[in-house]
Amino acid sequence: KPKINYMPKNKKATPYETDVLIIGAGIMGATLASLLKEMDVHLRVDLVEALQSHALESSQAYNNAGTGHAGYCELNYTPLLSNNKIDIQRAIKINAGFEMSLQYWGYLSRKYRIFAPKRFIRKVPHISLVDGEKNITYLKKRYLALKNNPLFKAIEFSSNPKTIKKWIPLLEGNNSFKHYAATKVDTGTDVNFGEITSQLFSILKKKKNFYLHTNHKANDIEESNDGLWLVKLNANIYIKAKFIFIAAGGNSIKLLQKTKIYEQQSYAGFPVNGQWLVCKNPLIVKMHNAKVYGKAAIGSPPMSMPHLDLRIINGKKILMFGPFASFTPKFLISGSFFDFIFSIKFHNIKTLCAVLLKEWPLLIYLIRQNFKTHKHRMADLKKFYPNANAKDWHLENAGIRVQIMKKFLNNDRKLEFGTEIIFSKKGHLAALLGASPGASISVQSMIEIIETCLIKKGNASDWKKKLKKMIPSYGIDLTKNPTLLRKIRFQNQKILGIN
Repeated sequence: KPKINYMPKNKKATPYETDVLIIGAGIMGATLASLLKEMDVHLRVDLVEALQSHALESSQAYNNAGTGHAGYCELNYTPLLSNNKIDIQRAIKINAGFEMSLQYWGYLSRKYRIFAPKRFIRKVPHISLVDGEKNITYLKKRYLALKNNPLFKAIEFSSNPKTIKKWIPLLEGNNSFKHYAATKVDTGTDVNFGEITSQLFSILKKKKNFYLHTNHKANDIEESNDGLWLVKLNANIYIKAKFIFIAAGGNSIKLLQKTKIYEQQSYAGFPVNGQWLVCKNPLIVKMHNAKVYGKAAIGSPPMSMPHLDLRIINGKKILMFGPFASFTPKFLISGSFFDFIFSIKFHNIKTLCAVLLKEWPLLIYLIRQNFKTHKHRMADLKKFYPNANAKDWHLENAGIRVQIMKKFLNNDRKLEFGTEIIFSKKGHLAALLGASPGASISVQSMIEIIETCLIKKGNASDWKKKLKKMIPSYGIDLTKNPTLLRKIRFQNQKILGIN
């Protein structure tokens, strides 16, 4: 495979050219590259990664919750509105998006022997757990709203202590047990997104016109006179691209700023660090077979919503509790302590000030989290596992998530918890910002990029047919097609081994 041309210092040279340049070798970048190469073998796709290998930041198994986000147990996806009704639209969208990911993974497992689902996905029930009359009333209302939708027919509700004890054996021993309520979906999943990324690259490396360049950091991005993008990498290397997708995790906001496109103005990043309490004691691990999500503390970000998870990483079962959120000035684990400061620009200073002024309790909460002791973290865990012993649990660092600060149509500025794709007006650049649900809906997000920027008049019909072949629900509202939904789920769950 040809190497990137080296640009001599202070001299002009012809940059290496490509059709599509992807910056960042995580689950998102790998998914877009995979989809594109499945649809057009002749399309040239280059992917550059600053680190020595792929999936070392947010996609790495310990750096995320490993939850196949489907809206089953995450209470922040179903807010209670001012009219006392539950808004389930985001949960529906996320569930449909995760179904698309499952379908694509199923397609790859049928086509490629090296794509092995048993190494990255397992069936693990998803449970929501709350206490107190107000929260129980909310959970019952949420259950009834979701139960009426075909996507959530399998959801169960219980406020019976004996039933909840069967669902969550570790909860036994809490004196206030009778005040709990829970919902459960048996077909929830634990997903190792780092392993998926590795397997996608195993396939991609055998494809013609695909090139992965590790240890190549994008330092500058500018639009050249011919309308293409000129990207400067380390070691004074240049590469020219017709289309760029920025999927560099927390660093995406800084790279997006370098493009100077109008659409990135007013956007700022708010970095949040995460940590997990981890238990590897097999006697305890075997007692818990679920992902149990509670409600986030008042003033805390949704990503800090406490949950006690069974995780399967490299075939080994462990328990993880958290995440514990805290403020950090870094945008990546491998980033700089000056990331946050250097991301402050003239065009986003107003957004930054307005949000920090409005969200000052959150900032104080995150700073206080930095000073939490092991004893304090164990106290949080004991709300889920009253008999937890501090000796069985140790602290491990998780990934860094850069939340979005932005201006809305009404000129209001606020902190946005979620994932968002920024597109250039010309359609020759896209950048992924934000955090959860992220990786779980990677296929849905990357198809949005393909539809917005890469499908052309000449290939539209052919590409859409190929998407339909890979993802049977493409272009269909599954909430209005329960028969097709049942058929797709039955097939995929069997193929992926989660039936």
